[in-house]
Order: sequence, then C-alpha cells, then structure tokens
Amino acid sequence: MVYDLSMELIQATVQLEQPLGDGTRTVGTGFLIEAPGPDGHPRTILVTANHVFDKMPLGEARVGYRIANPDGSWSYTPTPLKIRDKAGHPLWTHHPSRDVAVMAITAPESFAKAAIPKSWLAGDDTFSMLNVGAGDEMMALGFPRGLAANQAGFPILRSGHVASFPVAPAKIFPTFLLDFAVFPGNSGGPVFMSQQAHRRIGAPGDQPAEFIAGLLTQQVELNSERLEIGIVTHAQYIRETIALLDDPDARTTVASAEPPVQGATAASAEEAASPD
Repeated sequence: MVYDLSMELIQATVQLEQPLGDGTRTVGTGFLIEAPGPDGHPRTILVTANHVFDKMPLGEARVGYRIANPDGSWSYTPTPLKIRDKAGHPLWTHHPSRDVAVMAITAPESFAKAAIPKSWLAGDDTFSMLNVGAGDEMMALGFPRGLAANQAGFPILRSGHVASFPVAPAKIFPTFLLDFAVFPGNSGGPVFMSQQAHRRIGAPGDQPAEFIAGLLTQQVELNSERLEIGIVTHAQYIRETIALLDDPDARTTVASAEPPVQGATAASAEEAASPD
C-alpha cells in the first residue's frame, strides 16, 4: 500500500484553541501519533509544543476535530480537552529540556484511525542514514494566526528548505532551521519530509525519504523583525516525551537549551489571540 505522508498528516493535524472570554482565543497546532501503551493496547497521543499548553491560562482547551458527512462535506467540531486538574496542575507530559508536550487522549474513532504510527517519527540516526541536510525541502502544517485552510478546519500546508548545517545528531544540534515564514499559531505543528517518488541515493535500499522530522517550536526574530525562519525541534524529543508517559524516569537526551541563533524568540500561542 502506498503511504502518502502529506495526506495522512493533514488528517492527523488539529487546531488547539482556548477561548479567553473576551472575544479572543489562543491558538496553536497539534498532531496525533499512535503509540501503544505498556500493555500493548492502542493509544492516541496528542503532540504539540509545550508552550502552547503552558500559555493557555484556563483548565480546558478545544481540539478542532473534523467530521466527514455522507454528502462529501465536512463539519468542524471543536471538542473540549481538559489540560489541567482542579488545582491547576498540568495534565500533559513535557520534555525536561525541550519545548515538547504530549497527552494521551480519547479521540473520535475517525481521528484515532488517522493517528500516525510512532515509527514514522525520525530517530537520532534518520538524518544521517537518509543523507538529509541543508537545502532539502520539508513540509509544515499549522494554523498561522488561527487561520485554517477552509471552513472544515483543515491545516494549511506549506514548505521550506532546511536552512542550517549541521542538522544532526539531536544531542548536539537539538533544533534546526527551516526557511519559511512562521506565525503565532504555527507552534506545535509537524515538520516532515514527504517525497514518495524520491529515493535517497546511498541510503540503505535507496529508501524513500518520508518521515516526521520534528515540530515547529520557534521563529527567528532579530531587533523585533521577523526573519521568516522557523526553528524545528527534532522528533527524537517527541519519542523521548512519549516514553515519559509510561516511565517518568525514562532516559532523556540532555542538550543545550540555547536557541541556535541569536535573537530567536518563541512563536508563542499566547501571541496568536484572534477573534473568537
């Protein structure tokens, strides 16, 4: 069966929002991963940037699920998601040193089926194994300024080129740059390589370069000017954060918390306030 990662991730990517009660809302992006629990049972994991949840002041967010109708139309159905307990403590799990958050959720059946297998998350050796580096094109999904591609609530698909070198290993270079314009609301969206017809010369078996490279966590800003460069956190840290769900003492990679370029600021969901 041909696996089109672009189409699969479009189905698995959702808008995360929190109405603030004053006619505005805070917006970010998340995507769903299928990662079986310790007992082997299927489990749907919501992945986003930690600051997306952290900047939402209230205890409940909304997940923008989409429901297909028999006539071919779609219904946008934001569904409540509890992100804090009554005492205000976070219900999500975050990486200790990187801007990554995950939650095990109960999603509608159609969305649970759309979740991307964890095996499609890049590992620490994926970039070197597939000879991925500066100049390669990657795709990104998100909701810039809370804008969706249509009234059905699908994410906006954009592309950019890897703009930094080296890009691996993650323990030394925990993030890499992507040359595309980033806006508040993009935070937490998946960044991936989808080249079904393209095969990497020299890679084992000349295999297709299709994988989730990471998630968008920051933008580069210098002297209050947006440089139209995004900062992507490696998928290795998504893998590690999912492992923390099952074992809070699971080993995680210790990497520098410093931004890769001077002046980098978070593409914070807090800045994405837009009309409700």
